Amino acid sequence: MSQLQTTLLRPMRREDIPQVVAIDQQSFPMSWSANAYLYEIEHNPLSSLVVLVRTGTGPAQLSWIDRLRQALKLNGAPGGEEIIGYGGFWFTRREAHISTIAVRPDWRGQGLGEVLLAGMVRRALGLEAELVSLEVRVSNTPALALYRKYAFAEFGVKRAYYRDNGEDAYDMRVQPLDAIYRGRFNALWEAVTARVSFVDAYTEAAIPHRAF
Repeated sequence: MSQLQTTLLRPMRREDIPQVVAIDQQSFPMSWSANAYLYEIEHNPLSSLVVLVRTGTGPAQLSWIDRLRQALKLNGAPGGEEIIGYGGFWFTRREAHISTIAVRPDWRGQGLGEVLLAGMVRRALGLEAELVSLEVRVSNTPALALYRKYAFAEFGVKRAYYRDNGEDAYDMRVQPLDAIYRGRFNALWEAVTARVSFVDAYTEAAIPHRAF
């Protein structure tokens, strides 16, 4: 009998690392190592990492290759959990700097990248951030459209920022995160949660006290 499938947005755990690294390697020319993710999860108090997880996947819904992976225990996460996207930001001095965001290639085009971005912005708002920032390749048209949707604007250009090919990056920022922006964001959040079915166990999770 197949099980009910649920997409869950939750904080990243150390057992997620193998799947996250695999998506990272599929998404970026220069990926983070497993040790880098482990450090961010367990030792960096400024880091907030998030994953989108497909849970409760029964055999009837799986492709033959995914059934083979489960049989060989290559999924990397317990209970048949399947990581389909991840992201992360560093929070310091009231700034949330988004350091990474990616969706597994075979899950792209379904609004999951927007869920991850909106989730991190909502988490930053809960931390009372005054600024959210990120870098993006100047050629990454889909990402630019998504960031502009959430009111990110080009603050400047970082020349030859990407070491793999020397491409420039836009330094994008959204501020102030005032009542007007929060109202605009809340409308976007309601829209994405209505369009994409997922359970949010990240944005309103308990926030530990930190001396930011």
